[in-house]
Amino acid sequence: MSQAAAFPVVRPTAVGRDRLLLIGGVLAGPIFVGSAMVQAATRDGFDFRRHPVSVLSTGELGWIQIVTFLVTGVLCVLAAQALRRRTGEGSGSVWLPRLLALYGLGLVGAAIFSADPADGFPVGTPRGAGEISWHGGLHFLVAAVAFVSLIVATVVAARRAARQGARGRAAYSLATGMFFAAAWVTLIARPTPAVMVAFGLAVTAGWLWVSVTFARAASGRVD
Repeated sequence: MSQAAAFPVVRPTAVGRDRLLLIGGVLAGPIFVGSAMVQAATRDGFDFRRHPVSVLSTGELGWIQIVTFLVTGVLCVLAAQALRRRTGEGSGSVWLPRLLALYGLGLVGAAIFSADPADGFPVGTPRGAGEISWHGGLHFLVAAVAFVSLIVATVVAARRAARQGARGRAAYSLATGMFFAAAWVTLIARPTPAVMVAFGLAVTAGWLWVSVTFARAASGRVD
């Protein structure tokens, strides 16, 4: 007498919950970029050509950017956990959720350890880089962790897509990561106004890639 094969049972409630978490990950990018744009347009003294978004966490209204870091970071961590449960086997499937979770944790760290005032922002701050406090130094450290995690995540996704024959998706992931890496390294070496703007665009491109990655999983297209 043949025995029926046993298949794992996935509860609909668990599937629905994971989809909601992935949608939260999709929204993290628009929330971050939208918050930065609104703050840049309304806070005196801020200039994308001179200031990174991180300095928005300083001053009386700095709590807005701190909350933005915290909310978007938590959304990424939760979405990464849902992505882990949805992906298949293979090193790419294992590491991509881990790297995206680490990216989110870096954002949470950026909320906990705020940046220092710099280069005339907030209004009244002396021009120039200024002194780096202990929390400002830790802010740079956790930001570096987030940036490296995002860059490596795009490379992991590109390799996995290439193995599946999805050349367009592989090229998009790799181009996003290389653009982000080049803009970041150039910013460290030569922080000119043009480079500051380019880095802002790279951050936006990175967030778009994160949203696309979570959106694919939310729609059932699991790699």
